Amino acid sequence: MTVYLVGAGPGDPGLLTVRGRELLERCDALVYDRLADPRIVALAPAEAERIYAGKEPNRHALTQEQINDLLVELGGRCRCVVRLKGGDPFIFGRGGEEALALEAAGIPWEVVPGISSAYAVPAYAGIPVTQRGMAAQFTVVTGHEDPTKESSDLDWASLARTPGTLVFLMGVRSLAGNAARLIEHGMDAGTPAAVISQGTRPEQRTVTATLGGIAEAAAGMQAPAITLVGPVAALHDRLAWWERRPLFGLRVVVTRARPQASGLAARLSELGAGVIEAPAIAIERLPFDRPDLGSYDVLCVTSANGVERLLDGDVRALRGVTVAAVGRATAEALRHRGIVADVVPDQAMSEAIVPALGDVRGKRVLVATAEGARTALPDGLREGGAEVDVLYLYRTVREPVDADAVLGADLVTFTSSSTVDNVLEALPDDAPSRLRAVSIGPVTTASLRAHGIEPVEEADPHDVDGLVDAVLAVASRS
Repeated sequence: MTVYLVGAGPGDPGLLTVRGRELLERCDALVYDRLADPRIVALAPAEAERIYAGKEPNRHALTQEQINDLLVELGGRCRCVVRLKGGDPFIFGRGGEEALALEAAGIPWEVVPGISSAYAVPAYAGIPVTQRGMAAQFTVVTGHEDPTKESSDLDWASLARTPGTLVFLMGVRSLAGNAARLIEHGMDAGTPAAVISQGTRPEQRTVTATLGGIAEAAAGMQAPAITLVGPVAALHDRLAWWERRPLFGLRVVVTRARPQASGLAARLSELGAGVIEAPAIAIERLPFDRPDLGSYDVLCVTSANGVERLLDGDVRALRGVTVAAVGRATAEALRHRGIVADVVPDQAMSEAIVPALGDVRGKRVLVATAEGARTALPDGLREGGAEVDVLYLYRTVREPVDADAVLGADLVTFTSSSTVDNVLEALPDDAPSRLRAVSIGPVTTASLRAHGIEPVEEADPHDVDGLVDAVLAVASRS
């Protein structure tokens, strides 16, 4: 039984350490604060006990003493407890207090350091905290001291004389006072300064000004935020890579089933989008009798889900069988199992396989697909003279949809007719006039139009790569 004090990093889930992820994925209990990204919290097992211990100004879910007692209590009955803290547990994170409480109670504990916002957030804003000729050192300071103290623990006179870069963590509400103290103790009011809000997140915002004007420039910026003071702050205008990505600031909804959503979500996130995962469907596996694949002349697989269900073992039975795949994603799923698809039509549509196969007269064909799928493929093959068996491997079922999240987004991506139907069913009647939809292909577009929605863009090719390009095309016109 061990309590792990894990640093979640500054916000971007990609900055979570490998060790931190490993512990999250096997913990029995998770105690997390308000700076932990929901995508990181979601890594914990579904059955793990989750306890929110966030602290906001004048509003704490739990006091620090209650958190300490909770960790001792959980550590006494759970095998693996993760205390997830924003940034690094031991850098203004009160992790030391929690460790002392666990030590006093005889509870085993370990620390998993996290990437600190002190240097990661400036890096995402294009501001190196050290730079040859500009800053040979950086000093990290709390920007928000205990307001009940009679005097400050900070030596403002020394800070005002400190060369290099000053990094104030937190304290956006104390910005005006902190800047005034530095100027009062001798720092030049013209010193470059920057405030970075929501650092490393899709909502990141950076403002720069002189020390004398930074409080006014940053008025209204939201916590969490950090402040930098020093010559390097002026580099933001030249090096602000994170905020210059093509989809930065765009909120995009992904409606795919959860197992398939991650790839699309990751691609959009890398391009700067704030991705909202709102899966409209879930994949439900169906029982089936495994067929003798070698008895068929042609195998048609309509999705990567079908590949996973049907071809999870020895594929030598496919020797001599023509394998046709709908779309590049299905072909890629086959390749991962050592199978090179013989037929992959340019259009990721089931009916496109029929002409691509050529003469199928007299051939035995197995179509592996989803229950409720359109019948264009088997019907077309039968019209061509083939003997067709259809094997249903899975079905799509409805998932609850967060209507507010969908309607509050800039774009909503749709990857199938079922996602269209399920999303629109969950939305109010005026939703068609409020949605900006991006469609993966003609069939999905037809479903959108049936609901009175004209997509702002249709993917070409009709796959995830094409969908990402379609979103980029919309963004370039905005």
